[in-house]
Amino acid sequence: MCELCNFSHNHITLYHAKARNFTPLCYKELFLKIYIKYMVSTRCKMAVKEELGKLGLHFIVVDLGEIEIMEDISQPQREQLKMGLLNLGLELIDDKRAILIDKIKNVIIDMVHHSDDVIKTNFSDFLSSKLNHDYTYMANLFSEVQGTTIAQFIIHHKIERIKELIMYDELNITEIAWKMNYSSVAHLSNQFKKVTGLTPSHFKKLRDKRRSPIEEIGIPIVVRTTNGTGNKNEIEKVYPDKIWPKK
Repeated sequence: MCELCNFSHNHITLYHAKARNFTPLCYKELFLKIYIKYMVSTRCKMAVKEELGKLGLHFIVVDLGEIEIMEDISQPQREQLKMGLLNLGLELIDDKRAILIDKIKNVIIDMVHHSDDVIKTNFSDFLSSKLNHDYTYMANLFSEVQGTTIAQFIIHHKIERIKELIMYDELNITEIAWKMNYSSVAHLSNQFKKVTGLTPSHFKKLRDKRRSPIEEIGIPIVVRTTNGTGNKNEIEKVYPDKIWPKK
């Protein structure tokens, strides 16, 4: 059984599963790559594997949101997969711009939430190298479609990760600042308060430490606000991961 897919196969060997850089070209040509929106966790991966298994498809999970199918997929199978994913809160992506934006999100999510490495200082270079695109192009596209910048998206995910580390209570705030690549505890605290409305120490004391689903972090919701007269005529962007302290 391949360690990366669900296929008991004769034509793909274990060395392929353990070291995909050695995959023979004849096998690579058979792969159909599909992209899935909101596939941002191990639980999502397991759910997607189950849906693909229902269709009898043989596959490799390449990365967050990225699957390689090792055979042709019919239109009925594609529609069935699309509906199955929608029922799970996931979405099959076809648009090239949407695929790139989702890749940007997944690289950030993987680096911030699923890596034990210290957060990279120059994330723009890291993204460009990882996705093989000019950073300025990606930044402009991301801002245009998502209504926020890549930098803000990264900040909100870092803050959510900091919440998690505070809740684990295994590192002190100085160690967390180093791990998340902040220049100082003061820098971390100021950014944490700007995003959440609370200081890290205040957050730690909360009984109900509210967390946000990963797929909602860093993407603003556009709402209409009143100007004091009761008329909703002003537009404001609100981040779902903002914590509003009780008065």
